[in-house]
Amino acid sequence: MRVLVVEDETRMARIVKRGLEEEGHAVDVAADGPEGLWMATENAYAAIVLDVMLPGFDGFELCRRLRAAGIWAPVLMLTARDAVGDRVRGLDAGADDYLVKPFSLLELAARLRALARRDDRARPAVLSEGDLKLDPATKQAWRGSTELQLSPKEFALLELFLRHAGTVLTRSQILDAAWDFAYDGTSNVVDQYVTYLRRKIDVPFRRHDIETVRGMGYRLRHTEQV
Repeated sequence: MRVLVVEDETRMARIVKRGLEEEGHAVDVAADGPEGLWMATENAYAAIVLDVMLPGFDGFELCRRLRAAGIWAPVLMLTARDAVGDRVRGLDAGADDYLVKPFSLLELAARLRALARRDDRARPAVLSEGDLKLDPATKQAWRGSTELQLSPKEFALLELFLRHAGTVLTRSQILDAAWDFAYDGTSNVVDQYVTYLRRKIDVPFRRHDIETVRGMGYRLRHTEQV
């Protein structure tokens, strides 16, 4: 999924970005309140990681402005203060969860996965379609009983297809969801990675579940469509 990290401390931002990218997420970084507000209103994020202490205006104010602007992406607030009052302020401002620094990157990733499941649609812990299964927590995927060996980007792409099985995803939608804001290449990278993914989940099993929809994009076939 695509995540926005709003953190002014360069080293912390770099650590969080690298950790989430290793989990297969696309990560954009903003260094202050105004930049975070602009990026969150201009792009669709699956989740926002928000530091409390920010230049421009703090994380509480940023969260309030996001909710006032109709941005309802889950917000996880980071704070160095282990104080009940700050946690209450964050939740009252519209945050969904919080972590106190220092924290484990594994816990951060787990909480983001939990937040991503909190919407009106079913968000099972293990995604499946036909004999394809993917566990976001353990970073494992299977075709039947065979475990698939996927790169982080291939894993992220398969997760995206499984979360939208039966839906045509355009190249732009795939780029927005699986590549970060700094990516300045062309949509050809989507075609390349779809090819890589097909070679691992379709070709060895003589399947054709990732369909090309000419002139539009790609779709993971629904079980009932087989």
